[in-house]
Amino acid sequence: MNNSKLIKRIQRFNKGRDPELLQLKYKKMSESAFAFFRGSCHLFYEDWPNDSPLNKAPHSWICGDLHLENFGSYQGDNHLSYFDINDFDESALAPCTFDIVRLLTSIFLAFSKPHPKVSGEPESLCNDFLNAYISALVDGKARWVERETAKGLVKSLLDKQEHLQRKKFLDERTVIEGEQRKILIKEGKTRPVSDEQRKKVKISLEKFASEQRHPNFFKFIDVAWRIVGTGSLGLERFVALVEGKGSPDDNYLLDLKLEQESCLHVLDFPQPRWRTQAERIVAVQKRMQAISPALLNVLMIDDSAFVMREYQPTEARVNLDTKPKDMTELAQFMKTLGQAVAWSQLRSSGRQRSAIADELISFAQHSKWRKEAIKYSQKYSQQVEEDWQNFVQHWQQGRLGNADARRYTQMEDLGSKED
Repeated sequence: MNNSKLIKRIQRFNKGRDPELLQLKYKKMSESAFAFFRGSCHLFYEDWPNDSPLNKAPHSWICGDLHLENFGSYQGDNHLSYFDINDFDESALAPCTFDIVRLLTSIFLAFSKPHPKVSGEPESLCNDFLNAYISALVDGKARWVERETAKGLVKSLLDKQEHLQRKKFLDERTVIEGEQRKILIKEGKTRPVSDEQRKKVKISLEKFASEQRHPNFFKFIDVAWRIVGTGSLGLERFVALVEGKGSPDDNYLLDLKLEQESCLHVLDFPQPRWRTQAERIVAVQKRMQAISPALLNVLMIDDSAFVMREYQPTEARVNLDTKPKDMTELAQFMKTLGQAVAWSQLRSSGRQRSAIADELISFAQHSKWRKEAIKYSQKYSQQVEEDWQNFVQHWQQGRLGNADARRYTQMEDLGSKED
């Protein structure tokens, strides 16, 4: 692809974002082809071929941005811990193969080069994922992954998260002044909001609280800008501190994330009419997950729609860099991912024109699409590698507004990743 054309597409998509955080996003995208893939979901769908045989697959509710790092643990609204797809910003009604191909592409990107801590052949791992996905669809029953049923790396993750304490989580992110907590401002993690933003969040939470069964739970205490993720960096995102079950040690933190149109809109598949993009995300997330995260809801801040959820100590993902992994561990991990995706599609089947379970089962039983999915994923991962190298060249030459790249490197080092 023409270098300048690629950069213009990226800049056009990210227009209007906070300038400093946008540079941090570009810095993160420059670090690896996988990180670039995470931060440029729009390119994946802009490049998608209109004549692909994969377009003929049944339409289901999909995550839209499925990759290895968009699965994780969380506490459900029933106070139990689960492992599932955990990002629905790009969710849409589309051929079920879209999520499959995007996930397979991420496997090729993550494992195509020798890794000092991970050993695995990408095509073998893709087949492990597909075998589990197809088998779970054919079974036709939507199950879920919780601590008692999890295996391997996912079980280790859920076992670890089970022992995390809310008070310690609060203490690491807030400070007590008098008898009340205040959100800590940490470079690369949080930054102060303007007086206007603070006022808007406070008014919005007060309005939301007035409509709830326990309004005092959402009593506003403090708010800060939250710096996290890759694809959404630069869009408004806040962490709010509320009364919860009592000050200071039973306060709760809320994650408030501004939502925009799904990247899939470029493919023009018919979609339901949603009042806001946040309503789309919350509705699809509740359909696809067996149990929703605690406090998942839509919050209007002024005229902008945010997804609200509890910011939890139990949020985490399997980190493939923490210790050596062998093929047995990775194969089990891919099996879990394949099952989770199939179960989410079965669970949300038959809703607002999505395929019914029988159609998904029939699709899985006639798996000629499987070879096409692997073939396209492998080919597209090579294009991502090429696009990433072009992007890095522009970044290193300071053509993306990053004259002082050291500033963004320091922010990254201080911890801008999901914590």
